[in-house]
Amino acid sequence: MRGAAVAFIFVTILLDTLALGLVIPVLPKLVESFVDNDTASAARIFGLFGTAWAAMQFFFSPILGGLSDRFGRRPVVLLSNFGLALDYVLMALAPSLTWLFVGRVISGITSASISTSFAYIADITPPERRAAVFGKVGAAFGAGFILGPAIGGLLGAVAAWLLLRYFRVRASMASPAA
Repeated sequence: MRGAAVAFIFVTILLDTLALGLVIPVLPKLVESFVDNDTASAARIFGLFGTAWAAMQFFFSPILGGLSDRFGRRPVVLLSNFGLALDYVLMALAPSLTWLFVGRVISGITSASISTSFAYIADITPPERRAAVFGKVGAAFGAGFILGPAIGGLLGAVAAWLLLRYFRVRASMASPAA
């Protein structure tokens, strides 16, 4: 068993589950801002985004598994990590709902690497240590699902506060001096 490889997979799974958790508190308001604060439309679109994300995982998990059988586990996991980073950048800079949707699709595809990550652990871990290592990797799942929404909520609140301060300063600079 290679400790660095296990740590790499631990971080990968943590990032994959954080990717889901981070957007839970932020994405609804972000979608709502794109539809002129129409909550009903935003709820439908948010549901579509969640469905697309899950569908991409469902369809691409076996594809990524096949690619990892052919080209190796590590390159597929690394490519998935790169795709997840691309998703973060794309969602942060998305100028429209279409681009935001593309980001969620990319996230769903690249988060499908979890099965490849588990296969990688099974490949490098001796049978007598597998249960312990899979337990540690399971902790990454739990940590991501707990920390993701918390970090997303905090970042969303900080971003809203910073934007509010920015626009207040800009408005005070634009108003005529009394």
